[in-house]
Amino acid sequence: MDDELLSIGAFARRVGLTPSALRFYDDCGVLPPAHVDAVTGYRYYSPGQVRRAVLLRRLRAAGVPLPEVGVVLDGTAEQARAVLTAHTQRAQDAAAAAQSAIGEVLRSLPGQQRTLARVGGAELSSAVRQVAPAVASGTEFPVLRCVLVELDDQEVRLVATDRYRLAVRTLRPTVADGGTARLVVGVSELTDLATWALPLAKVDIEVDEHGARLRGGGRSRALPTEDWTFPDYRLVLNDLPAPRTRLITDRTTLRTALQEAPGPVVLRTEDQRLVVTDRDGGSTSHPAVHTGPPLRTAFDPAVLGPALEAGVGPDVLLEVSAADHPVVVRSADQGSFTTLVMPVRTEQ
Repeated sequence: MDDELLSIGAFARRVGLTPSALRFYDDCGVLPPAHVDAVTGYRYYSPGQVRRAVLLRRLRAAGVPLPEVGVVLDGTAEQARAVLTAHTQRAQDAAAAAQSAIGEVLRSLPGQQRTLARVGGAELSSAVRQVAPAVASGTEFPVLRCVLVELDDQEVRLVATDRYRLAVRTLRPTVADGGTARLVVGVSELTDLATWALPLAKVDIEVDEHGARLRGGGRSRALPTEDWTFPDYRLVLNDLPAPRTRLITDRTTLRTALQEAPGPVVLRTEDQRLVVTDRDGGSTSHPAVHTGPPLRTAFDPAVLGPALEAGVGPDVLLEVSAADHPVVVRSADQGSFTTLVMPVRTEQ
């Protein structure tokens, strides 16, 4: 037998695995030994297997399932990258779900630590104004008539959706303390509080076992919340493919064209112009900056129009991944506000 071969115990110490784990990986065919003594059944490993064993240990420590470990160890670089990217996304989704669930339990415990985020009053008021158009009206799902106010140690996020639009505005607090909180607030109540906060230089959003409130200017206002579960908007954002087509055009001009057009309206690119065609065949053409494949998509003006109205600045950016996927509507002047708008089907 080669003198360089290592016993299972020595190999286990070198690579940071237990002998029982090495036996298990041998049985699974992931890491067979270099030699098995025919008489004793003892397993021996070569120094050349150290790298594979260490990589195996790291993958398992990261929670990668054994079938996928085999792809990383023995597949191509492209296959390994695809497997690890998918696993990372699943891990992030699971961590976010766990964080949300644990946060809800913690908030239900007596003596819960206070969560606080401080933002500008005008900034908070602007955020409410931007997401409010995406709140549903007259739906059988009361939670869709609310806005999600999400706090953590990095951001304050306001989220609203009516299933045809999803609006997300992110604020950076100047002070953040006490962990995470998810508040579901009726849009009318939040709009009223936004008006109150508008003239204030600073507004504290506070959450504790007694409820939620806004503080600013030496005054305090209760932030009434609902005991409903808001849809997981992160699943929608994470499932969006990379955009294939990007279009930048004048926001006000496009909004005006939609206001005057019977829907649905078709948006298509023609060279470096955007052509808007309404249901009756009337068309307008507007200057645009277009990259990627030609664009052809259709919208209900009543859905796309408010998304444009809530934007900031002269330009609007549309990002399109596929004809049947939500279109991302962004403002070039405010990257912290994003709206997703569902297209509609039309006859070609």
